[in-house]
Amino acid sequence: MFRLKSTLTALTFAAMMGATALSPLAAQELPGEGTTVNMARATWDTGWFTGEIYKQLLEELGYTVNGPTTLDNPPFYQAVSQGDIDFWVDGWFPLHNTYKPVFEGTAEIRGAVAEGGALEGYLVDKASVEKFNIKTLDDFKREEVKKAFDRDGDGKADLVACPPGWGCEINIEHHLDAYELRDHVNPIKASYSASMADAVAAHEDGQPILFYTWTPNWTVNELKPGEDVMWIEVPRIDLPEASADLADAATVADVEGCVANPCKLGFPANDIVPVGNSEFLKENPAVGKLFEVVSVPLADVFAQNSLMNDGASSEEDLKKQAAEWIENNRSSVDGWLEEAKAAASEG
Repeated sequence: MFRLKSTLTALTFAAMMGATALSPLAAQELPGEGTTVNMARATWDTGWFTGEIYKQLLEELGYTVNGPTTLDNPPFYQAVSQGDIDFWVDGWFPLHNTYKPVFEGTAEIRGAVAEGGALEGYLVDKASVEKFNIKTLDDFKREEVKKAFDRDGDGKADLVACPPGWGCEINIEHHLDAYELRDHVNPIKASYSASMADAVAAHEDGQPILFYTWTPNWTVNELKPGEDVMWIEVPRIDLPEASADLADAATVADVEGCVANPCKLGFPANDIVPVGNSEFLKENPAVGKLFEVVSVPLADVFAQNSLMNDGASSEEDLKKQAAEWIENNRSSVDGWLEEAKAAASEG
């Protein structure tokens, strides 16, 4: 295939061929031309990098992308089911299984950003694990442990938890009841980034810290499991009713920096996945195919999250970081785009 170099050449070529429109092959090159996509992203900024990668890939396919609009889980799943939002790439399953009744039949999971490596759990600074012999959340019922981790003076150990509306909030709240921790642990539900920044500062001052986190996340770059902090276990696996059948996936082997192996994390290991409106995906097979073939290594997300935490966190920084990742992975990216174009031509 050759490329036309100028408008004049293109017009001459069209006249010679008796054509009045682009050839089917040329049309296939930009399957999203003339189509506007409404994109969302989650409130946790650790997923914004991957979202921006997908946005720029869609733009390379010719789509105009509105947003992304930042939404909590409940409004996103409602909006995507109604077609007000077309997709996001921040689905966490099975963590988000509780939202399936909202969107089943009108929206769907398609492909995966990262499979299996998205872990969740509770971590404690390594010095305190060794000093107090902390193994599970049950150890926070001990008076000397509660006192050491009580930073606000309410008599309870402070836990950096999840803001309202996040999927992890459901599991943490369930754990506080299931393990009878209400009188012993105080969940901090303010801005996660701000709360974790405070915890990191406390750790640097030599104070004990207890926090929930997930991977990928800048926290495990800043506080490295096995070196600075340790994953601790839950006393036993006890999940909310909506995810109770996933109990086996909440114990994970070979978790680096866990106090035990296998590690009873208390949260099923998750896939991070795109979720799109079904009608939208049907009308745009190039998007569906792109979702099926794209993946982003967790190590690359860790690295970007660390840059973001160090201050490179503006929207312009985000766009630049995603663009650089795309160019550094251009051979894979071009293959994905060709598959998406082929799906459009077949559709």
